[in-house]
Amino acid sequence: MRIGVPKEIKVLENRVGLTPGSVREAVAHGHHVVVEHDAGVGIGMGDEAYRRAGAEVVASPGEVFATADMIVKVKEPQAGERRMLKSGQVLFTYLHLAPDPEQAADLLTGNAVCIAYETVTSGSGGLPLLAPMSEVAGRMSIQAGAYYLEKPHGGLGVLLGGVPGVDPAKVVILGGGVVGSHAAHIALGMGAEVWVLDRNTEVLRALWRQFGRPLNTVFSTRDAIENHVITADLVVGGVLIPGASAPKLVSAELVARMKPGSVIVDVAIDQGGCFETSRPTTHADPTYVVSGVTHYCVANMPGGVPRTSTFALNNATLPFVLAIADKGWRRALTDDPHLRNGLNIAYGKVTCEPVAQALGYEYVAATAVMA
Repeated sequence: MRIGVPKEIKVLENRVGLTPGSVREAVAHGHHVVVEHDAGVGIGMGDEAYRRAGAEVVASPGEVFATADMIVKVKEPQAGERRMLKSGQVLFTYLHLAPDPEQAADLLTGNAVCIAYETVTSGSGGLPLLAPMSEVAGRMSIQAGAYYLEKPHGGLGVLLGGVPGVDPAKVVILGGGVVGSHAAHIALGMGAEVWVLDRNTEVLRALWRQFGRPLNTVFSTRDAIENHVITADLVVGGVLIPGASAPKLVSAELVARMKPGSVIVDVAIDQGGCFETSRPTTHADPTYVVSGVTHYCVANMPGGVPRTSTFALNNATLPFVLAIADKGWRRALTDDPHLRNGLNIAYGKVTCEPVAQALGYEYVAATAVMA
């Protein structure tokens, strides 16, 4: 198979779909890899590293899209990239379609086979291709929150861990999954007072076993969210419904009751965000203020640490890339029902039920399209 790796063009997105090491593995499997010039420069990997791995380096994204059987990316294709997709071409990347009707419409028109990292599942019920970026984003959320709590950056002027004789900051984390557990890890390490809210008592028990008494766990109700959000210095949104739009857990009215100078970090923004006041931002312009509360809603947070993120992502995606390339997408999805769950759009049909429900399309089972 001919595998194409274009340079990411989303604002300040420096990750890349395949590392040179991953390219070498694909070449060893007998595949031809085409990489756009400077695709890996953001992770410190120049064109020569890709050539040594066996890739063909080309000058433009058009050459990648025109000749590849499968496109491997990181972020959702931007408008110009969507126009270059061909009918039947496999696109393997993050899509986050539920809050993005424009992207969905373009992909449906283009008749490409679109497999989304974020809805590929595992035998244990997890999301193995979303998990590494959730780990990164969870950890970054506390770094970002601590930074924007500083007075020169518009914050309340609170040190996350406090000092002897002075209370630490109160960090409230909505959702105790991968994002929440990694955010809690960093926040506790910095000495903050940390509260995690979740509706799954098994998740809360797991967090208790992992962190012990320094972590406060609360069953999530409207009352609990309200009571903790209005007293928080930093609120991290880490809720997820796979494939679907994130639930709006915090209303604009509740944001208005938060402390002036407090900070919201909405990691769920890729799926629409879990705060009513959230809207996507970029690393170039990461924050805005609503009702005196700083909102950090960068839609590609892990892109801020692209080298770490790319290697972590490739560790998870490479086996699936090789399976699709070795077998072809139909057989690969037939053989692996968990990879099949990643199929979101194929030949003008929506094959992910949460996406169909969110955007008002008819849902067609992946098996029907594959046939």
